[in-house]
Amino acid sequence: MHKTIVGFLIIFILQSVLFAQDSARVTIKVYTRLPDDSSVVFITGNNPVTGDWNPSYLKMKKVNDTTLISEIYFDKQTNFEYKFTLGSWEREALNDDKTIPSNYKLKITADTTLEYFVKYWSDGQRRIPEGQITGAVNYHNNLGGKEILPRNIIVWLPPGYESDNNKRYPVLYMQDGQNIIDPQTSSFGIDWQLDENADTLIRKGYIEPIIIAGIYNTNLRSSEYGINDTADLYKKFIVEELKPFIDLNYRTRKEKENTAVCGSSLGGLISFELAWEYPDVFSKAGCVSPAFNIDRYNYVSIAGKYSGYKKPLQIYIDNGGKGIDSLLQPGVDEMISVLESKGFEKGKDLFYEFYPDAAHSERDWAARVWRILIYFFGTEKEKRLL
Repeated sequence: MHKTIVGFLIIFILQSVLFAQDSARVTIKVYTRLPDDSSVVFITGNNPVTGDWNPSYLKMKKVNDTTLISEIYFDKQTNFEYKFTLGSWEREALNDDKTIPSNYKLKITADTTLEYFVKYWSDGQRRIPEGQITGAVNYHNNLGGKEILPRNIIVWLPPGYESDNNKRYPVLYMQDGQNIIDPQTSSFGIDWQLDENADTLIRKGYIEPIIIAGIYNTNLRSSEYGINDTADLYKKFIVEELKPFIDLNYRTRKEKENTAVCGSSLGGLISFELAWEYPDVFSKAGCVSPAFNIDRYNYVSIAGKYSGYKKPLQIYIDNGGKGIDSLLQPGVDEMISVLESKGFEKGKDLFYEFYPDAAHSERDWAARVWRILIYFFGTEKEKRLL
């Protein structure tokens, strides 16, 4: 056999062995009676392989009228959360008592086979969202980037914005913008209630009036909020296209001292990246339940290797103690240690709070978002109460 062919075979065999060592096959079987012959079952979850919670991304294979199956390969040690749908969140699988289930969870360490029996599917009626929009908002739909997917932007305006045409405002840029203000667009029917919190704090004089710009995510969320070329393009879009657009169309204070960015989970990670890499644009980063170092994401090592001047930032970090947040805690602890080694001080330019009873959800983030607003935009009197 030709030496070149032998060489390719050896490389292929070695790659196959390494892949087998680093990955695991998850076989998922669903037993159910579908509403009709045309129904299709999908698996959706918190991983790109399953569409990053896109409810119609990964179709299961139909074995017979009552059995469906999927085989999915993951990196070992992946923390996988998932659900089943008929193609939309209005048609997701229900518990036996017809309630909406919590996410299924699996820590992937080896090849695994899982079986589920689904008696009921939701009937197509969207869950009634909790809450409403407080204050004035503008929508900018399909705002295009030069090198990334277009997305919607929601802009919340503070009380008094329309009555004083000379006043300018700081801006808070928020990731996962569909989940922060409008319960009708929020992925799980519950929003961060950022509008209610900001409106109340402004009217009471606890924080200065601010503008909030919510950036909707896309089906490339895990890449755009990650540590890769796609994320670099997303950050460039915010800095070079979105911020100039907001500054042009709204009465903003453009300086870095008046510009903050915030998000949760991977949104917390990308918010940290934006402030860390663009300290001339952002002076404040809010990192809620942040994914600093978990699975394939690790920004702790990047921040740890930095050896330049102390970055002029205010950094807010918090985390809960339940579910996914407990898995994120080691990375949070590592990042805080790195920041302190770079000269950041708790109580000054670094704020950290731990909520032992809080989970990884919009409901829990809504309960503590007021702290972020006061830390970034509050009066000195109010900041002392944090």
